[in-house]
Amino acid sequence: MAFLNQILGQLTGLIQPYLSEISLTILATVLVVYGDVINKHIKRMISPYHFIIRTIVFVLVCAFGYGVLLVFASPYVKQLIQFIPYVYRGIVVISIFLLLGYLAEHRRYI
Repeated sequence: MAFLNQILGQLTGLIQPYLSEISLTILATVLVVYGDVINKHIKRMISPYHFIIRTIVFVLVCAFGYGVLLVFASPYVKQLIQFIPYVYRGIVVISIFLLLGYLAEHRRYI
């Protein structure tokens, strides 16, 4: 058991300096996988409006809305990751990416 904890601790030690980048990557991947769902809802909401209004809303949501979401939500995801006990943090991060890969496959993005 101590050997396994040592290996898990080393894995966490490897990813620990990159938690900010990891949290940003997790959020960006979620937006890639589920962004079309968000865009469809927005499209339905703004479909009765003029082309120029629809274009402006689309640009604002995609360029600024998703960007602001990534910038401001990323520290919260980092904090969530830091709540995980140190020994399990590395394996949980790898599991999150595997889960996101599975969800992307399930939605036929891979």
